[in-house]
Amino acid sequence: MEKTRVAIIDLGTNTFNLLITEVEHNSYRILVESKYPAKLGEGGIHKATITPEAMKRGVEALTSHLITISEYQVESIFCFATSAIRSATNGNDFVRRVKQELGLTIRVIPGDEEAQTIFDGVKQVVPMGNEYSLVVDIGGGSVEFIIANKNGIAWKDSYNLGVARLLEQFTPSDPIKQDEIDTIEKHLSSKLGPLLDAVDKYAIHKVVGSSGSFDTLAGIIAKREYPLLDLSKVTTFKLNQEQLANVHHQLITNDADYRRTIPGMDRERVNNIVPASIIVQWVLNHIKPEEVWQCSFALKEGAIMQIINSEL
Repeated sequence: MEKTRVAIIDLGTNTFNLLITEVEHNSYRILVESKYPAKLGEGGIHKATITPEAMKRGVEALTSHLITISEYQVESIFCFATSAIRSATNGNDFVRRVKQELGLTIRVIPGDEEAQTIFDGVKQVVPMGNEYSLVVDIGGGSVEFIIANKNGIAWKDSYNLGVARLLEQFTPSDPIKQDEIDTIEKHLSSKLGPLLDAVDKYAIHKVVGSSGSFDTLAGIIAKREYPLLDLSKVTTFKLNQEQLANVHHQLITNDADYRRTIPGMDRERVNNIVPASIIVQWVLNHIKPEEVWQCSFALKEGAIMQIINSEL
């Protein structure tokens, strides 16, 4: 592959992520990353639909990314859609509308492929040895779990347990009440039996949280513990489990106005971070890993490697 510029758009349930890269031979250099809060799942994800308002926001998000792309002489644009579009009865309507209005072709990928692509991103920056790691990607619509080591993926699955979905399904108070947390945890336990079975089979040394919610948790901890660190310049960050528990307590005992003021908080995740932190604590309590890491690479970085390897 000669030097070429490729853009990846990851159409997530809450956020549309853009990655513009310069590809040469079998490697790439990141030129720019940006995100747009499309909130595609808002108001409809629990009813398996994309609302007209959400569709409008989705088109606006893609239009904004296209303006950025136009400044970089990009030759190819690849769009990947995940849970919100995958599970919506009118997801294909959105795909058609985007094709008609913006000329973009959106590829809707199944959960299994989403998990594989996330791992293809994570493995670029997280050392995989003999011991097994559990990669967790908490999205707005779905959560992907991947168990892997240096030999590749041993087990993977995707569950419709994303944070936007949980918020719409359980509509918790703000701040959330303990009985509401208990209900969400019970729901997780009822759905994640296969994960626990897999963990029994493959002893997990570390949990690696990729992108999104884990970036926010890392941001809060980094601001508090390592104020001189520029988190945007590192691709992995070790998370102390006691500090994660402290942040969790802070998130669940305060309302959105307070959470908004927490240093390191992503303003777009002020509400979603509560169910995300509940998922993280559920995973850590059930799996008891020796280490927890945040990884900023995920689906879009995995997608670019897949594209390079397929010589597209």
